[in-house]
Amino acid sequence: MKNAVVIYETLTGNTRKAGERIARELDGAGVSAVACPVLEIDYPALAAADIVIIGTWTDGMVLFGQRPGRVGRLWAKIPALDRKKTALYCTFAVAPGKTLAKLESMVTGHHGADVVGGLAIRRNCIEQGAETFVDRLLAPAPAVKVAPAR
Repeated sequence: MKNAVVIYETLTGNTRKAGERIARELDGAGVSAVACPVLEIDYPALAAADIVIIGTWTDGMVLFGQRPGRVGRLWAKIPALDRKKTALYCTFAVAPGKTLAKLESMVTGHHGADVVGGLAIRRNCIEQGAETFVDRLLAPAPAVKVAPAR
């Protein structure tokens, strides 16, 4: 992985902070990364990206009805991703509910992304959550041992 773009939708700034921290962590690991709000997508960076990271905040009731925040903006502004490797994150205060699952459904169904994983990041743990996200994203795939033919 050489290039990444982080696209985020933010309400109070937590998702922006997480996206910018994710981009810095990726840069520090040798992956060229740019973070941008959904209304200012860097389309050349998106086209060149080996991986797209999409983040949103959790909207809804405290214990139920959670969903990606301002999903209409994400839906309208992100172009077709055509099987591009994509990772997701959401920020939340109390509980993320099914926010990531709903976001995954949106980006795979409408945008054609190949979602490789995601992480819900509590708003008071942005730095730690961003580091964990990048560590998991860059972790090598576990080796598959093939039994010898008999």
